[in-house]
Amino acid sequence: MPKARQWLSAFQTVLIKGGRPMKRVQGKVALVTGGAMGMGKSHAEQLAAEGAHVFVCDRDVVAGKAVVDGIVAAGGKAEFLTLDVTKESDWAVAVDTVKAKAGKLNILVNNAGILILKPAHETTNEEWDSVFNVNVRGVWLGIRAFVPLMKGIGASIINISSIYGIVGAPSAAAYIASKGAVRLLTKSCAVDLIRFGIRVNSIHPGVIDTPMTKDLLHGDAETRKAIMGATLFDRPSQPSEVSKAVLFLASDESSFVHGAELVVDGGYTAN
Repeated sequence: MPKARQWLSAFQTVLIKGGRPMKRVQGKVALVTGGAMGMGKSHAEQLAAEGAHVFVCDRDVVAGKAVVDGIVAAGGKAEFLTLDVTKESDWAVAVDTVKAKAGKLNILVNNAGILILKPAHETTNEEWDSVFNVNVRGVWLGIRAFVPLMKGIGASIINISSIYGIVGAPSAAAYIASKGAVRLLTKSCAVDLIRFGIRVNSIHPGVIDTPMTKDLLHGDAETRKAIMGATLFDRPSQPSEVSKAVLFLASDESSFVHGAELVVDGGYTAN
């Protein structure tokens, strides 16, 4: 057999199991916070399409269950969990539910986040605390809650930060500070959790076309230009483009990627 055909045969053997193409996270269990819409919805759908049993978590019960229904209708496996990421009690229920129904957690995607557009000197105590409670406390609580269920199985924690965890921008002080905190929390956890075989990485999306940015991107031209900023592509990213990065970090393909910052920003931070 020619070498090219031998290579192709070996490649197909790796990708095919039981007569079917192997999916990239087949047999893994995933939990996605903020999974009812936007990027979270996309992450959940992408992971389910590639074989994961996905727990879709959100405060929005109606929208979250609709995501699950869509995944199941497409042949995937998913369940909905009501989860306020700021509440320790909700995380405890989530752990108990995942343990009872799946017995393990391979993939934790800390995606839930909120945005308040104000400079620091105009941000109230309540606004600052609200952003940090969701964007930082929610990530910390999720990691703390699920580490015991992720030890020793080659698990992956994926924290969704932002390019604004790397660079600054006007009128978003609380958001930028919170995403910077997520970036370094990720690195700290990477150092601490490697002994348990848990990889921890952050993803830093640029401008994404989601419900959270809808009014900014699809309003007047001046606002859109300001939001797009230094993005080198003449368009925002689609959530699915970020979800492909989530899938990579969730899969065994990224087995040596740890404590890293995966930037998906259309060249924003390169300009």
